[in-house]
Amino acid sequence: MNNQDEIKIEAESKNGLNDQEQEVKIDNMSDQDKNKKEIKIEAKNKNGLGEEWPEPIVRVQSLAESNLTTLPDRYIKPPSQRPQTTIINHEPEAAAINIPIIDLDSLFSGNEDDMKRISEACREWGFFQVINHGVKPELMDAARETWKFFFNLPVEAKEVYSNSPRTYEGYGSRLGVEKGAILDWNDYYYLHFLPLPLKDFNKWPSLPSNIREVIDEYGKELVKLGGRLMTILSSNLGLREEQLQEAFGGEDVGACLRVNYYPKCPQPELALGLSPHSDPGGMTILLPDDQVVGLQVRHDDTWITVNPLRHAFIVNIGDQIQILSNSKYKSVEHRVIVNSEKERVSLAFFYNPKSDIPIQPMQQLVTSTMPPLYPPMTFDQYRLFIRTQGPRGKSHVESHISRR
Repeated sequence: MNNQDEIKIEAESKNGLNDQEQEVKIDNMSDQDKNKKEIKIEAKNKNGLGEEWPEPIVRVQSLAESNLTTLPDRYIKPPSQRPQTTIINHEPEAAAINIPIIDLDSLFSGNEDDMKRISEACREWGFFQVINHGVKPELMDAARETWKFFFNLPVEAKEVYSNSPRTYEGYGSRLGVEKGAILDWNDYYYLHFLPLPLKDFNKWPSLPSNIREVIDEYGKELVKLGGRLMTILSSNLGLREEQLQEAFGGEDVGACLRVNYYPKCPQPELALGLSPHSDPGGMTILLPDDQVVGLQVRHDDTWITVNPLRHAFIVNIGDQIQILSNSKYKSVEHRVIVNSEKERVSLAFFYNPKSDIPIQPMQQLVTSTMPPLYPPMTFDQYRLFIRTQGPRGKSHVESHISRR
C-alpha cells in the first residue's frame, strides 16, 4: 500500500464526494495539499466506518479447515433465525419449486408471455432466472473457477488484500461493525467496476494469473446485461425504456462485485452463510454455484430454496428499484444456507445508481391514491445501514417509508 492509499479522510466532505471518490481526488493533489488533508485526519469517520474492524478478523475458511466438530458460538444463530430444515441432497432438483424463468431471447423478440412473466416476477417474487442472456457460458465458468482458485490459495496470499469497513473493498469475512455480533459463515471478496475512477486493478487479486483479465471481461458483459434488463423493467412500469436508467444516472452508474465463499460447516442447522436481507442497491445479477444449492428466497412467508439452472443468472430487485417504482416492484428478503459436505462459491454483481443522486419514487408512478412512499435519499447515504448494521431483513427499506 502506498502513501496515497493510507490517507484517511472524512466520509462526509463539503463537496459531497463519497470516500472512494475522494481517494481518487487525493491521488491528484500536490504534496502540500495532501499535508493539509492529513491535518484533518480523524480516528474514525463521521459515519462510524473506520479503518479497523471492531474485533480481530477470523477467516471462516480457516475455521472450516481446522476440522471443527462444533460451531463456534460467534456463528450460532438464535433459534428463530436458524434454517428450519436440513437439505440432505445439496444438488439442484429439476422438479422442485423454482423462481420464475425468463428467456431473454424470446422476450426481446417481442414475446408478450415473457414480458408478462418478468413483470409478475418483479412485482410478486422480486427474483427471476434469465436464460439466453447473451453472456458466453465459457466466460461464466471461467469467472467462477478463477475465484475458486483464489479462495483455495494459502491464507497469507489472500491476507494481502484484507479489507476495512470504510470501503469493504478487498478480502473480507464480515458485514457490519457491531461489536459482539453473531456472524455469518462466509468469506468474500469485494471490488469495483464503475464508476471508472474507482476501478483499481491493484486492489484486485493477481492470482490466478488470468483472474484480472477474466473478471474485467465478465464485468463488462454484466454491465451490458444490466442495461438491457433496465429497459425491460422500465417499460413494464409504463415508463420510457431509458427512463429507469436515467434515474440511475444514465451511463454514470455504479457497478461492483461481491464473490461469496461458503466453506463446509460442521453444524449447518445452527448457522447461515448470509443472514436474511434485501439488497440495498439497484439490481443484483447472481452467478450461483449450479452444483450446490444455498440461496433461499422468502415467498409468501416461506423460505424457498432456489434450484439454479446451468449457465443461467439469478436476478433480483434491490431496494433502490423498489423505491423508484414506488413499491410496484419488490426487493425481497433472501438468505443463504450452508452444508457440511460441500463448499460453495457465488458471484453477486451489483448494478447500482450513481452514488450521489437522490433516489425517490418516479413522478409518473405517483398519484393522489398512491402518494410517494419514500423521501429522497442518495445511495451513499442509504447503504451505510448494511455497512454498519449488517444484514437485517427488510428493516431498512421499511423504516425509510414516509410517515404520513
